Amino acid sequence: MTRRTVALIVNADKLSARVLAYALRAAGRKIQREMQAHKTPHGRQTVKKLMNHGEATSSLPVESPRQFDKVARRWNVDYAFYKNDDGKYLLFFKSKQADAITACFGQYSRLVLDRGKSRRVPIREQLKRAAERVRRQPQRERAKEAEHEER
Repeated sequence: MTRRTVALIVNADKLSARVLAYALRAAGRKIQREMQAHKTPHGRQTVKKLMNHGEATSSLPVESPRQFDKVARRWNVDYAFYKNDDGKYLLFFKSKQADAITACFGQYSRLVLDRGKSRRVPIREQLKRAAERVRRQPQRERAKEAEHEER
């Protein structure tokens, strides 16, 4: 309140105590709404904080929360993760933001599917495969060495 100026517009012709009290109450409600809006967390948060928003929530199963985090930041949605006993995650989100979550989830699923296709093979696995290929090749060098020994 120290830095803000509260502007009240009241008809000064018939200013009574009742009209002044009504105007001050309206200004107080507006200030309180603004303060509450700044207190409400946005983006990723705990399930408890998401439930305290006072809105209906929905949930979806998610495989990798980190991948979803990267995508969800772009869409400015409020969401929370809950880890089950099975080690799987549930994504909780506001029902009002269902359309944004649907678009976000579409982008996330494309990202997960693309990651599965272009997954890099570890170096040790590459070495094992190369060793198997070498073993399977016909042994030409040894045959040549045997011919040289006969001479």
